[in-house]
Amino acid sequence: MEKEMIVTLDLEFQSLIPPLHADELAQLEENILAHGCRDPLTTWNGLLLDGHNRLAICRKHGIPFGTKSIELADRSQAVEWIIKNQFGRRNLPPYVRTKLALCLEEVIAERAKANQVRKPADSVPQNSAEQVAPIETRNEIAKLAGVSHDTVDKVKTIQKSGAPELIASVSRGDVSISAAADVATLPKAEQGEIVARGEKEILAASKKIRTERAETRRADRIKKIAVISNGNAPLPGDRFPVIYCDPPWRYDHAQSDTRVIENQYPTMDLKEIIGLPVADIAQDDCVLFLWATSPKLRDAFSILDAWGFQYKTCAVWDKQKIGMGYYFRQQHEILLVATKGSLPTPEPSDRPPSVFSIQRGAHSAKPVEFHEAIEAMYPGLRKIELFARTPRHGWEAWGNQAQKVA
Repeated sequence: MEKEMIVTLDLEFQSLIPPLHADELAQLEENILAHGCRDPLTTWNGLLLDGHNRLAICRKHGIPFGTKSIELADRSQAVEWIIKNQFGRRNLPPYVRTKLALCLEEVIAERAKANQVRKPADSVPQNSAEQVAPIETRNEIAKLAGVSHDTVDKVKTIQKSGAPELIASVSRGDVSISAAADVATLPKAEQGEIVARGEKEILAASKKIRTERAETRRADRIKKIAVISNGNAPLPGDRFPVIYCDPPWRYDHAQSDTRVIENQYPTMDLKEIIGLPVADIAQDDCVLFLWATSPKLRDAFSILDAWGFQYKTCAVWDKQKIGMGYYFRQQHEILLVATKGSLPTPEPSDRPPSVFSIQRGAHSAKPVEFHEAIEAMYPGLRKIELFARTPRHGWEAWGNQAQKVA
């Protein structure tokens, strides 16, 4: 350790040092008064790199201190040394860590550019020391700060648009980076008012912003899908974002000849149902409502797979009357919901209960309440019903019993 020497403060270097909390600074001063300045101050060319708080305390009380000088190539290396040294501090808030890492963005970007200028790949042996791995600037910043890529972008948003009160709050770690980034999208005066009301108000504002953002994205997506489904974009044939299907299942057994389903309507076996050209009428973003009875549940999932849909959830129709059954006397049917692509989910207020208790009517006919529920879930989107019995305004229909609405 060198003896005490003249130490010069550099404003740029000093600005890179996150301030200590009041209690941390008081503890440091107490330790130095009791034991002296035991750790040397780090300098480069006489400029202080580390030990700003210790220097201020020593000068305040006339306490001697030591220094150690390190060799660095230039100021950019000095800045990098300071930042990486600060990363060793305990309890440094993620925002502060990311903000420090972003100070090296230009340095890392220049290094990445230099790495792009290298020998052709075929002239450098594999695993050779001459081979240099490419550098992605944002990846390096995130790695240095120990945060995700998204967090780096959010910190940039806060730095660019955050009010001073908001930046101070997230710098102290009083509020998360995600919440602060949301609030930073508001006018600065409004940000200040929200911060003044406390953490709960910040979180509430963040939640509201995210909800509104999600609703906007959903509305935009629905609008786009509606435009496609209404034929305003070129598509191979007539395609739909909402499909409702009640397959004419063929069963292997029947209780008696009087209850044979073939007496009611023509049925189809599994291969025939799977072979239906549903993929040709389904938009890339589509939701399918598929009826299944308990004995045909496994077959229903085979159909979803064959048609290119992923199962999401189901609803149950309680028919209020007991039917036939070999184990349980069946009183319900199941409506499977499956999707392909990224059709948005219904608005929360348009999501019906999962159990519909409606007395059954004619054989196999489904209550109109299910049509109404689907219409409420996806208003404005084109709909088609496969194996439709009764025509319905606003729906296309397909099947041997289907008729167009006049």
